[in-house]
Amino acid sequence: MKKHDVMARKWCNHDDFSGISEEELPTKYAGWMVIARNLPDLIKMGRLRTEVEKLPELSIEDLCGHRSQRLAHLVLGYITMAYVWNQGDRDVRKVLPRNIAIPYCKLSEKLGLPPILVYADCVLANWKKKDPSGPMSYENMDILFSFPGGDCGKGFFLVSLLVELAAAAAIKEIPIIFHAIQHQDQGTLQKELKIIAHCLKKARETFGQIHKYVDPKVFFNVLRIYLSGWKGNSQLPEGLLYEGVWDTPQKFSGGSAAQSSIFQCFDVLLGIQQSVGGEYAFGFLHEMRTYMPPAHQAFLQSIESGPSVRKFVISKGDAGLKAAYNKCVEAMVSLRSYHLQIVTKYIVIPAWQRQKENQSPEESSEAGNKGTGGTDVMDFLKTVRNTTRKFILKDG
Repeated sequence: MKKHDVMARKWCNHDDFSGISEEELPTKYAGWMVIARNLPDLIKMGRLRTEVEKLPELSIEDLCGHRSQRLAHLVLGYITMAYVWNQGDRDVRKVLPRNIAIPYCKLSEKLGLPPILVYADCVLANWKKKDPSGPMSYENMDILFSFPGGDCGKGFFLVSLLVELAAAAAIKEIPIIFHAIQHQDQGTLQKELKIIAHCLKKARETFGQIHKYVDPKVFFNVLRIYLSGWKGNSQLPEGLLYEGVWDTPQKFSGGSAAQSSIFQCFDVLLGIQQSVGGEYAFGFLHEMRTYMPPAHQAFLQSIESGPSVRKFVISKGDAGLKAAYNKCVEAMVSLRSYHLQIVTKYIVIPAWQRQKENQSPEESSEAGNKGTGGTDVMDFLKTVRNTTRKFILKDG
């Protein structure tokens, strides 16, 4: 039990949820910061790539400490996405220059993250409180760096973070759940499952704030482009060449909610086996674990090694316990159904509207199907949602 308790505490207290706190890198890296903080203006003026190419190739040796390294990974991720996609007008660069590629790849290797802007960067690490003593609320928070699209990015990233926080409140209950199973304590388990379900419902409610802060057209036509990766993307079919690092182009998925460890955590805890839905969805979810911080990957593995909540609930045949378990699974289904609604509003419908406006039908069709992670997004989300629903325990 101690292992799970330590892992849960470590995960809950991870820098991702206490904030990077450092908003500056050492003076040596001032050039990176200037570009990252002025991305929208540099892109608008057509100067972004020129400024990036003028940067010196820097060593990462002066990036001391995890928080400084995570901030640098966020900064280089923003610069990389901006350099590749630029003004989003299909003027795509297939080579990342060595002055960015080399330090970015070395830093990524050190952190155990891929050299692309991942969910752990743009959502988990890209925020600060306006009033340090104030609450973790949208009104009291801001993002550190922005892409073109005005406040669309702020809305998208901060709402995503607040959804994470709402669900993450249940993480500390996991050691208690495992302890209850080991001691055959059905009452405590039932109580804890109700807490899990409540937190997941709160996450679903928080998700609804996206309609207030994120405009569908701006998200689809502007922000989405900068979150796209070079795996499963027709504009970079061979991937991106990291100059001075690899001799051949590499393929990496863009930032995706599938890279969130929170919801994979509850799948594992509740015994929801996405492999039942087929190799495609399961394989992508498993691959996305490699895009998570190592501490998050380790926590998922620790839950997998724990006792089975689902098997315990089934073995007891208790109606109240089964109902509490089902509430958790149903809350996961609800979250995933709502995610489908969001994708329809923010990707599918804008893609159809662009096609209707006589822009490239082929491009719009692909854009309407592909998520930033490179998957057929609607098919993937429906598969995951429907698989989750199969794990609701039936009567009898």
